[in-house]
Amino acid sequence: MTNPQTQMRREVLEIPVAVERLLKNGRDEIARASDALRSQNPAYLVSVARGSSDHVATYLKYASELLLGTPIASIGPSIASIYGKRLNLEGSACLSVSQSGKSPDIVEMARMARSGGALSIAMTNDPTSPLAQVADHTLNLHAGPELSVAATKTFVNSAVVGIWLLAEWAEDDALRRSIQNLPSKLQQAVQIDWPEARAAIGNRNSIFCLGRGPAYAVSNEAALKFKETCQLHAESYSSAEVLHGPVSIVDGGFPVVALAARDEAEQALATVADEMAFKGAKVFATSGKVAQATQLQTVRTDHPLTDPIALIASFYAMVERVAASRGINPDAPRHLKKVTETV
Repeated sequence: MTNPQTQMRREVLEIPVAVERLLKNGRDEIARASDALRSQNPAYLVSVARGSSDHVATYLKYASELLLGTPIASIGPSIASIYGKRLNLEGSACLSVSQSGKSPDIVEMARMARSGGALSIAMTNDPTSPLAQVADHTLNLHAGPELSVAATKTFVNSAVVGIWLLAEWAEDDALRRSIQNLPSKLQQAVQIDWPEARAAIGNRNSIFCLGRGPAYAVSNEAALKFKETCQLHAESYSSAEVLHGPVSIVDGGFPVVALAARDEAEQALATVADEMAFKGAKVFATSGKVAQATQLQTVRTDHPLTDPIALIASFYAMVERVAASRGINPDAPRHLKKVTETV
C-alpha cells in the first residue's frame, strides 16, 4: 500500500491527516455548536442527508441514542423541496450533512427546519456553501479537496465531526479521548485491505454487508461503495433482519462482509455471521467472536462508538483494490459525478 495508483487510494491514505486537520482546526466551531445544543436541550434531533452523508446520519442516530438518550429521526428532503410542506420542529435540532453543501433539496429542507423552529447545524466540506448559509452553526469538515467521485475522507470526517459534536454535548471524557486518538488508529486502519475477503469476492456479482447498531451505518456505506466503485450488486442488512428473508438467496460461496464494533451488538452479529457461514456463505467478520466465519484483521479504537470509523477506513482500502482487480476505475464510476444536485 505504499504506491498509490488511483486518486481514491491516495485519498484513503490521506484519511488520518484529514482527521488530524479537523481535530486541530474544528474545535471552536464544535464548542459553539455543542454549547447551543446544551443550552437548547432538544427533546429530539432530525437529520437531513442523502447517499454517503445519510449513512453518517444513521451512525449519528445510533450514537446520539446510545450516548445521550436523544433520538434522531431522518427527514426526507422532498418534504420541503418537492411537496413544499412545512414541519413543526419547535424545540428540536436539525443536523444536515452534505460534503458539497450544494444539493438544492438538502438546502431547502435545512432552511425549512430552521424556519420551523429547529436549531440548525450544517456539516459540510464547504463552509461558504448554500447549506452553510441557511444554518445557525456550520461545522467545516476540513477534509481538503476530494477529487475521486467516491467519497472516502469526507465520509470519515463527517462521522468524526458528528461524533465529536455529540461527545462535547454529552461532556463524555472517554469518548473525547478516543476521538483525539483517532489519527493514529486510522493510520493503522488504512494499511489493512482484507486480501482474504477480496479473494472470496472474486468475480461474484452479488454480496451482503451486515452490521448492527452504529456499525450498521458503515455496512450501508460499504454496500454503496461496492455498487459505486465495483459495479457489484451489494445489499446492506442489520444482522437482526438478514435471516428473515434475504438469506434465501445465499448459495455456496456467497460472499458476506460482517462489520462489527466492539460493543454489546458484537456477539449477536457474530452469531448470525456463523449461521450464514454454516449455510454455505463465505463470511468475513471484523470480530474475534466468530467460529465458522473468517475473522478479518481489525483496528480497534479506544471507544465502541468510534470503532465504526476505523472499520470503514479499512473497508475503503479494500474496496479500491476490488475495483482495480475488476478493471474498473474507482475515480470515475460510470453514470456518476462528484456532486449530485437533487431537487
